[in-house]
Amino acid sequence: QVQLVESGGGLVQPGGSLRLSCAASGFSLDDYVIGWFRQAPGKEREGVLCISSYDSVTYYTDSVKGRFTISRDNAKNTVYLQMNSLKPEDTAVYYCAADIRGCSTRAFDYWGQGTQVTVSS
Repeated sequence: QVQLVESGGGLVQPGGSLRLSCAASGFSLDDYVIGWFRQAPGKEREGVLCISSYDSVTYYTDSVKGRFTISRDNAKNTVYLQMNSLKPEDTAVYYCAADIRGCSTRAFDYWGQGTQVTVSS
């Protein structure tokens, strides 16, 4: 059974950092792309960024370029989202998602439960 579990969210001040983890089970992560998405209260879900099976990175929004980086550890079947220079507008529930096709897909097949990130003074 395919499962994705996010962790690492929390409360951080503006300018701070967090690292989110997405642990995969039931499939080999290196065969899939992993995307990170977020949903703020009252807003639709938006894409953040995505890493391919060959470690190519796609940014879904320019607002995180230079601040967020994504990486994978195939031995641990886990992907990470390192978030630096956090801003209040980054506050959202963050989800990871997996798909075998590619980062350009608009319908990722598998989703985690989400982890809350709150950036506030």
